[in-house]
Amino acid sequence: MELARAGHAVTVHEAARTLGGRARKVELDGTMLDNGQHILLGAYRETLRLIKLSGQDPQALILDLPLQMRYPEGSGGMDFVAPRWPAPLHLAWALLRTKGLARADKVALLRFSSAMRWMGWQLYNDCTVSELLQRFDQTERLTALMWRPLCLAALNTPPERASARVFVNVLRDSLGARRRSASDMLIPKTDLSALFPEAAARYVERHGGQVRLGAKVQVLHALADGRWQLDDTDAYDRVVLATSSSQAASLLASAGEPAVDAVIAQLQAFTHEAISTCYLRYDGTVRLGLPFYALADAPAQAHWGQFVFDRGQLDARQAGLLAVVISASGAAAAQGHEALALAVAAQLAQVLHMPQLAQPAWTQVITEKRATFACTPDLPRPGNATGLPGLVLAGDYTAGDYPATIEAAVRSGVQAASLVCQIKTAGTKA
Repeated sequence: MELARAGHAVTVHEAARTLGGRARKVELDGTMLDNGQHILLGAYRETLRLIKLSGQDPQALILDLPLQMRYPEGSGGMDFVAPRWPAPLHLAWALLRTKGLARADKVALLRFSSAMRWMGWQLYNDCTVSELLQRFDQTERLTALMWRPLCLAALNTPPERASARVFVNVLRDSLGARRRSASDMLIPKTDLSALFPEAAARYVERHGGQVRLGAKVQVLHALADGRWQLDDTDAYDRVVLATSSSQAASLLASAGEPAVDAVIAQLQAFTHEAISTCYLRYDGTVRLGLPFYALADAPAQAHWGQFVFDRGQLDARQAGLLAVVISASGAAAAQGHEALALAVAAQLAQVLHMPQLAQPAWTQVITEKRATFACTPDLPRPGNATGLPGLVLAGDYTAGDYPATIEAAVRSGVQAASLVCQIKTAGTKA
């Protein structure tokens, strides 16, 4: 979109038949699902800007909720919800009114947030999230009910292995933002492809570009005139590799240019974490008290779910459909789809005090095995520039403040477009 808006003749080669990559729609048994249930944040300014630029109305397509961490009543959790007041008063009032936390837990949360504000939400020496929380004497209960689920949701990496610096960056732009709406939790009402990628494709086409589906590129070849040839067909003045890190490494290697060996090594060094989403269909009269709840995961008890969403409250056509998210789901996915779905159904029936949830009419488990990179401390991440003329990278794994999120991917794409525009020549094809 940014390249088309800048006047480039853009061609998008999309390997899949459905737009969206790891945030796309999936049709299973006649039901339109997403490959994973997502939450956006009000701090995702670039994502929201481009959704609007594509002609979409975020207010119509997204359920905007205030910051909250609400567990089912009687499940032993907490009930934290911020009012729509100016920051930081909304957080102070939410903490004062929170149920399920003892005074020591609330004092610990105040201590942590005050220290982070004093430090300007910056960590010069990275460590794990668990080490950071221990350093600021966060209580066991607060860690279990607040910090751990936030870390898993944002970084898709367990706190004992996750980067504290990146976690603090996310907190800075949400909990610590001067703008209260930055901490809002945004849940798509429509499928993820319809929310943005399909509208983005229409935008590119309206601006004279092309979007080719099912067009996987296998080889890059540098031509003598400075252009890049894709496979044995098209040649372009500029190329943006907006793929996964492993695919980018393979394509860079195909170019046979020693100058990118260091970048390839960085791309190949990433390890990955899975995300599983378990969909369960019930009678259309089944409805939860809230659009979503946090769940206390306890693998030893086969309680794998971390959040449950009532899809019927997002889209009336999906009444009775629940989506349960499991981040960093390697161990959960190893149970097998049928066993995992049964365990999730039993967990829901118990913690929501709704016995009928133990017997769903239909289940589907979607696991993205390489959903994100493992966001570990001091992880080297490549920049957008590859070191080769006219060839840049774009992806949630490139250097930046955020973990592997939709916003990180969008920001990287905008930065890649900016690099291309800096070297734009007349009639450039990208």
